[in-house]
Amino acid sequence: MKRIIAAISFNIHKMVLESYILGKWIAGSGEGQPLYHAVTGQYIASASTEDFDMATVLHYARTKGNTALRKMTFQERGLLLKALALHLQQHLPELYTLSYQTGATKADSWVDIEGGIGNLFSYASLRRKLPDLPYWPEGEAHMLGKAKTFMGHHLLLPKEGAAIHINAYNFPVWGMLEKIAVNILAGVPAIVKPATPGCYLTQAVVKHIVASRLLPNGALQLLCGSTGNLLNEVNAQDTITFTGSAYTGLKLKTTPAIVQNNVSFTMEADSLNAIVLADDVEPGMPEWDLFIKEVQKEMTLKCGQRCTGVRRILVPENKIEAVQQDLSKTLAQTVIGNPLHEKVRMGSLAGQAQKREVLQQVQQLLKSSELVYGNVDSVEVIDADAQTGAFLSPLLLRNNNPLQTSEVHNIEAFGPVSTLMPYRYLEDAIQITKLGKGSLVSTIVTASTTTARNYVLGAGTYHGRILILNQQCGKENTGHGSPLPMLVHGGPGRAGGGEEMGGLRGIQHYMQRVAIQGSPDMLTAVLQQYQQGATGIPTTVHPFKKYFEELVIGEQIITPSVTITPELIDAFADFSGDHFYAHLRENNFEGTMFTQQVAHGYLLLSLSAGLFVDSYEKNPVLLNYGIDELRFTKPVYPGMSIHVQFTCKEKISQERKEPSDIARGIVKWLVEMIDDTNELAGIATILTLVKKQKQ
Repeated sequence: MKRIIAAISFNIHKMVLESYILGKWIAGSGEGQPLYHAVTGQYIASASTEDFDMATVLHYARTKGNTALRKMTFQERGLLLKALALHLQQHLPELYTLSYQTGATKADSWVDIEGGIGNLFSYASLRRKLPDLPYWPEGEAHMLGKAKTFMGHHLLLPKEGAAIHINAYNFPVWGMLEKIAVNILAGVPAIVKPATPGCYLTQAVVKHIVASRLLPNGALQLLCGSTGNLLNEVNAQDTITFTGSAYTGLKLKTTPAIVQNNVSFTMEADSLNAIVLADDVEPGMPEWDLFIKEVQKEMTLKCGQRCTGVRRILVPENKIEAVQQDLSKTLAQTVIGNPLHEKVRMGSLAGQAQKREVLQQVQQLLKSSELVYGNVDSVEVIDADAQTGAFLSPLLLRNNNPLQTSEVHNIEAFGPVSTLMPYRYLEDAIQITKLGKGSLVSTIVTASTTTARNYVLGAGTYHGRILILNQQCGKENTGHGSPLPMLVHGGPGRAGGGEEMGGLRGIQHYMQRVAIQGSPDMLTAVLQQYQQGATGIPTTVHPFKKYFEELVIGEQIITPSVTITPELIDAFADFSGDHFYAHLRENNFEGTMFTQQVAHGYLLLSLSAGLFVDSYEKNPVLLNYGIDELRFTKPVYPGMSIHVQFTCKEKISQERKEPSDIARGIVKWLVEMIDDTNELAGIATILTLVKKQKQ
């Protein structure tokens, strides 16, 4: 009778988390998967996507979200990410409260929540390196004909599908935000499937994103529960990212629709990451203390539930006892328990299921290793119940024969578990790290530049990232386990073979590269960037007298000529202090590249500026912003003349940083320095800040 009453009570209070699909919050049918508080074990909700039509979900992303994002420029999409980050910062207290339910401490939550928001800011800032266009003319142009009427270029276009993100349970917020920042900037919508145990935290973030109304309809959809048959509906325009176990990743990657349609699949899988203490580091050195501190942090932060966590600790065999002693002392100072308690430094695992899995993996490791610190059966906690919550002691194992055993290189216990192992020579340490068959990250702690170089060159092909840790960067380094938005996050082999983030590199995963061939005029029209050799647009009004909005790509002036004289070269040499031998009148030029005194390249550039700059009265040009791609292509001798072909190459709008700022944009100008034989003597791209007419 009591069981019947309990079952009725459970069903009455059962809540199925809603997913956000098709522009609405919808709950799946059925009972779904129950979710529990990681610390107290209390029931939170259940997650289900049963009866969702995944083909319709994908169609909505492609037709609504993709269409809207593709129309926006990189600058607009970047500003959207910035606004999104600012909006989420207003809701930190609520997100932190929910994060505690996943077993995370404040430090853990900071990495997850504010680290994820930081990714939005980082990718928002990348807009400044991209054109003010919906697409990306990539790299350099290639002139394919001698008469310069035929050329080629590369163009990156946002794919016409959706980004499908299948994320791990360890970072419910960062896992989503670090990925959608990239695809949104690229112009592609996302369908996010967080790992079920902590999907209620991901849902809370999405609720705030939806409430902000910043994203276009269809730009972001959320699945709280299973992916169902979603992967059976993908096509070549879609992109899939997966974070999780190598076993699950391989299973998903071989889905028939993915294989048959050659769908891009980026995987970040479990990784046996290693930290190496170099032989030059002795007890008492700053590097020794950095090593001990880094291992302790990596074992306990997020309760060891990080794909970048240290799993293998390599130390010289004559120092292993000292390292084991110092590590044990440091780990013993870790206070475990309720993450809301101010003294707690390590919370719980994500749930009882994860705890059982970790303990099973530890038992496999113990077949060839011994436990030298911690207890697999009990753990002391404060302000919590050690049995009800998913708590686990930090577990330090030791394997004395890493080159002869396999378990430690094949089994990842995804928790506060690491294995200490000795090595004799640096070459042995490198070989041991490679036995992991590919890792996301490795760290070498050394004060020796030679050791650092040898390790990186020896181990680099098996790792996605290597941290060289020493006293010099000790205070400022971001740590072994911290992926950074501007650097690639991924690794070869077992680690998945994929790359995430990586600055501009990450954006390219969501874009289609197409080579374009044609005349300079045609490529200028297609790319909306002036290509050298294209027909210029003559203007009777000097471009510097025009506001940003008035300037047209291809607008061009051809300046009068100036004759180079020996006196000009001498004066520039005296003024600048550049008395390089080639700029002297009386000299022996035998065996050099020159036949007589030659003009300084910077003299040509300075004279060119005097030719194309209109400086008689104040105009919309606010300042010279810089020079790109400056080249001097031919010597100019006394008696020769040069003139300039000055063309509006590209325009990039800028936003105001302060309300009082002058509204402006960056204008890139192609400066072609042409001699009196009509050959190119120099070329540069000049950047100016130009005032907008509308303030």
